[in-house]
Parts: sequence; structure tokens; C-alpha cells
Amino acid sequence: MAAKSNLTNMVLVLGVTCLFCSAVLGGAYALTKDPIDAAAAAKTQQAVAQVLPHFESLEFNEEGNYYTAKDGDATVGYAIESTVVGFGGPLSLMVGVTVDGVVYNTSVLSHTETPGLGAKCSTDAKFMDQWRGFDPAVKILSVKKDGGDVDAITASTITSRAYTLAVENALKVFDTISVIPGVTGNLSEMADQVGHDDNEEGGQDNE
Repeated sequence: MAAKSNLTNMVLVLGVTCLFCSAVLGGAYALTKDPIDAAAAAKTQQAVAQVLPHFESLEFNEEGNYYTAKDGDATVGYAIESTVVGFGGPLSLMVGVTVDGVVYNTSVLSHTETPGLGAKCSTDAKFMDQWRGFDPAVKILSVKKDGGDVDAITASTITSRAYTLAVENALKVFDTISVIPGVTGNLSEMADQVGHDDNEEGGQDNE
């Protein structure tokens, strides 16, 4: 004869089910944590290698969220993580700055920009290549639409401004860790521009 269903049985079954699921999830986390951490470390190492000249060792500064890269005893530059709000959400870059305050290169760590438009910040060779050797002491760090020297992604002004702001923020971090001053633009003005350009709702320059 089938057992009668009652509150005690239901609570017992639910408790056992929850314990089993928790054990499975805990075991899966334990098994995958090390591989996930290793993959994240490899991704970071790759990003740093893309934005700085040859180096032998890295030292992470957690407070400033940057890496100091050294070749022997000589510092070759800093890889600085910089996150801003783009058109679609957070836009995170790794920005490499050499000891003379010049942007060696940049790399996109993550973004949520519009496919085919702002997402080109990680694929548009013309846009990305202009950051190689970008010297803020010589060039104006803002998009050309705002009187600067940065070529914006076509129809993606907001994303381009956000990217530029991320680079500027990285240079401000560099200013705090280096005895050689970097030259940056007006942070408050650029922050106001990101996401508030006239007639840029609903399609990326329009974006």
C-alpha cells in the first residue's frame, strides 16, 4: 500500500533533495575552481603581453588594479585595468603605458556593446591600431567630433568616447604610480559626454 503523503514526508524529501543538490554544486565548484582560475590568469597574462613590450615578471597592485612589468630589474611599463560604462554596459580594457607615459597598446577584456556597431571596439583594426604608441603629450585624448585626435568607430560615437575615457582613466592611474607625469584630457567633460550626445538614442550614433 502506498505511503500517505504528509507534511513531515514532504519536508524530509525536500531537505534530502536540497542537501544532495548542494553537495553536487559544491563538488562541481571544487572541481572547476582551479581550471577556471588558471584560465582567468592565462587570459590576463595574454592581455598584458598584448599591451606592453617584452617583460620577464609581473607584480599586481590590487589597490590600484594594475600590473608592473619588469625586464630584469628595469620597469618596462604598467598594464592598467580600466572599466567604464559604454553604450551597452561595462566596457573593460587593459591599457599598457610605458614609463614615459605613452600608451603602448590597448586590449578589450570584456564589453556588452551592440554587435556590428560598438562591438567593433574589439575588432576594428583602424580603431584599435590608433592606440599603439598614442602619446597624450602630443595628441588630444578625445574623439575628433569633440575636437580631439581619436578616430571614432563609424556610427558608434558613445562607445568610442567610453573607450577613450577608459584610456584616460588608465593614464590617471599611471600619474599616481609614476614620477613621470602623463598628460590627460578633461575627465569630467568626457564623463558628461558619454551617453549624453545629442540625437544618439536608438542606434549608435545612434549608439
